[in-house]
Amino acid sequence: MHVAIIMDGNGRWAERRGLNRTLGHQVGARTVRRIVEAAARSGIEVLTLYAFSSDNWSRPSTEVASLMRLFRRYLQSEVARCVENGIRLNVIGRRDRLDPDLVRIIEQAERVTAEGARLTLRLAVDYSARDAIVSAAALTPVGHRSRDEFAKNLAAVTHSSPAVSLVDLLIRTGGERRLSDFLLWECAYAELVFVDQYWPDFDEAAFAAALREFERRERRYGSVAASPPAPQVVPLVNR
Repeated sequence: MHVAIIMDGNGRWAERRGLNRTLGHQVGARTVRRIVEAAARSGIEVLTLYAFSSDNWSRPSTEVASLMRLFRRYLQSEVARCVENGIRLNVIGRRDRLDPDLVRIIEQAERVTAEGARLTLRLAVDYSARDAIVSAAALTPVGHRSRDEFAKNLAAVTHSSPAVSLVDLLIRTGGERRLSDFLLWECAYAELVFVDQYWPDFDEAAFAAALREFERRERRYGSVAASPPAPQVVPLVNR
């Protein structure tokens, strides 16, 4: 099972408490740890978290710098925990606009955790689904434009390794009802669950509730629901 989460509401959580938005992101990072551990316990195979979109570069430079420092600290502090718990890290998105030292930390974290088989944790940083689709299409020759070939190129341009399944469940916190340029190709048949809680307040119970909601959904992939078996008609015998 592949679960993706748009972790929305860190800044608003802080602002409603009269706090700096940066503190909201710091508290949100602690929520990441709890939800990753909950996902591993639940037997989920892939968890993709939307950490920083390509559009987030337009935010105030102080907030962007704070987010990048927080991301760097997360990678440095969580690698050992990931190895211990069998979690493989993969950072998807562009890397050419990231600080070269941060890219080295990303690559090292991916190498060190490469043997993790319990859960693949993907962090989307400088990620845009539309940009990724455009880049993958440019790499796909006209005569080879199958879905499988395109998916391989999409994985290549986003540094997605290993290859993962399509998203089964997408959760968005923060009360918004949109995808915000996140995994548009991979979410073709994802079940969508929108949660009003801000990300710092999203806990294991809320995560479990989203999983239960997913289990109640009927997934038909464009087909029709299976019909229940017709009742048997027992002929009456005249005596």
